[in-house]
Amino acid sequence: MKKVISLAVLTAMLAGCADLSRTGNNTSVAADGFGEEVLMTAPVANESLNDAYLLAAAPKYYVGSAYKVDDVQYIPVEDLTYNQTGMAGIIPAELNGTKTSNGEYFDVSQMVATSKTLPLPTIARVTNLDNGQSVVVRINNRGPFVNTRLMDLSPAAAQRIGLNGQGKVQIQVLGDQTIAVKNATLAGTMPVVEEKVVVTEPVVSQPVQQPQPVAAASGEYSVQVAAFYAQDSADSLAQRMKTYGDAVVVNEGDMFKVRIINLDATQARGVIDALRSSEGMAPGLLKNGRWINADSI
Repeated sequence: MKKVISLAVLTAMLAGCADLSRTGNNTSVAADGFGEEVLMTAPVANESLNDAYLLAAAPKYYVGSAYKVDDVQYIPVEDLTYNQTGMAGIIPAELNGTKTSNGEYFDVSQMVATSKTLPLPTIARVTNLDNGQSVVVRINNRGPFVNTRLMDLSPAAAQRIGLNGQGKVQIQVLGDQTIAVKNATLAGTMPVVEEKVVVTEPVVSQPVQQPQPVAAASGEYSVQVAAFYAQDSADSLAQRMKTYGDAVVVNEGDMFKVRIINLDATQARGVIDALRSSEGMAPGLLKNGRWINADSI
């Protein structure tokens, strides 16, 4: 009996050593005990990687420049070795149909996510560290604009991994798939870049870069600039958005939403165009309190 027990213990020890040998030189262990190598060998479902939506070319390939969120600087950069653990949340379903930073439209039913620094689009595997469930997502928007989370997932992606609210996840970029979607995007957008040079003059002539402050009115349109969990972040952005009109902070549930209100259709169109071109934002649009497509006016 003693020999049997000793062999079992020895087998477990050897298995543990074998696992450690696979981590390589990139092994790092966070203060909470989670290491970046925890799920390195987890398989990826073939059906996820064959999803036409995940691997489709985007309107543009977007990296962007450095920016700050509450005095913390983020520097977007290509990183095919990205493998981090941190907190993730869920993108509000009310943003369905709004434009993302790389020109796509957010779809609550698709496996998509946000990132503060990864190029758009990037393909990554996200694993819920509470239950081990994984999903492959297409990262196609900037955010979350809070410093406590690495990523926000679409409601559909969050449901796939059993994420309810916020939870700890591992985010691992899938290099081959990311390169494939980047190449497809660049190949599809290069002709568009040439066309933009031709039409630059009429676009610049439109007075949308610096709209005049909007006087108090009773317009039926509102432009949503961003949504925060921290009120001070929302208040700070609202103050800066006064340039574009009557910017207010609306508290709904546990979120603070920055909106420019009391706009007519022409004013709303001008504000949306200005926020996209001057601020690099992807604003949403409401008409009489109901969400509509931002490009419908």
